[in-house]
Amino acid sequence: MRIDLHTHSRVSDGTDTPTSLVMKAFEAGLDVIALTDHDTFGGVMEAQEAGKRIGVKVLCGIEMSTEHNHRPVHLLGYGCDPFDRALNAELAKIRFARTDRLPAMVKALSDEGLEITLDDVMAAANGAPTIGRPHVADALVAKGYVADRDQAFAEWLGEDRPGYVYRYASPLEHAIDLIHAAKGVAVLAHPWGRQGKDALSAPYIESLVQSHGLEGLEVDHEDHDVDTRSLLFEMGARLGLVRTGSSDYHGTGKKGHPLGANLTRPSAYRDLVARIRRRGGVV
Repeated sequence: MRIDLHTHSRVSDGTDTPTSLVMKAFEAGLDVIALTDHDTFGGVMEAQEAGKRIGVKVLCGIEMSTEHNHRPVHLLGYGCDPFDRALNAELAKIRFARTDRLPAMVKALSDEGLEITLDDVMAAANGAPTIGRPHVADALVAKGYVADRDQAFAEWLGEDRPGYVYRYASPLEHAIDLIHAAKGVAVLAHPWGRQGKDALSAPYIESLVQSHGLEGLEVDHEDHDVDTRSLLFEMGARLGLVRTGSSDYHGTGKKGHPLGANLTRPSAYRDLVARIRRRGGVV
């Protein structure tokens, strides 16, 4: 069984429709995927219906924008009730913060000589409910200012770049609690990728397990080297956590993350599903 538990559609910042994503998962030989769009469940129903027709199991998922000590942390939620009121209220708050900062980002870029408009960004987003920096990057690509999203982030949209504007993200502990209240299972996404280790030390991760019931770590991810994967796998085993693997696929929006690039072991997937069922979540 081939299982990829972290994918994105154009409902957030991927480039495939949920249906197209499922079709590509089938073509890649995957049996199970989780659709984990940023801060929205908007594509899950379509993906699951497509999965029934095509023959790919689609697990309901989400990737929440959270923070700890003013550093961004991504949190995966699996099996949540997608209609949970409290969780959806927080997701709406995060999405509003994403959209609310766009005029300031557009102005900052225009002040630097990159003349894009809010309409350009909205056109790039193509109706996605979760609009973020990748769509600003796509607008810059369309205008010919950069070659791709990677260049846009490296030169203009990264945290220390001229076009960056701070936005609200949910406190990590609060986000874990909301996922649990929605009957889901909480897993840290690529915890030691990029600058993640600065925000998520090993003692802090252990404290999240003890005080907030964190259930898992995404271990096998393209942002983790071999040594990092080994350390996370061993720590997860010691703490009794589910240890997942995934591609973090975004279609053409993220290079080097093809579907199935990293896989979740079937035993880990069975453990995840069992935990969702114990919480009364959606499997």
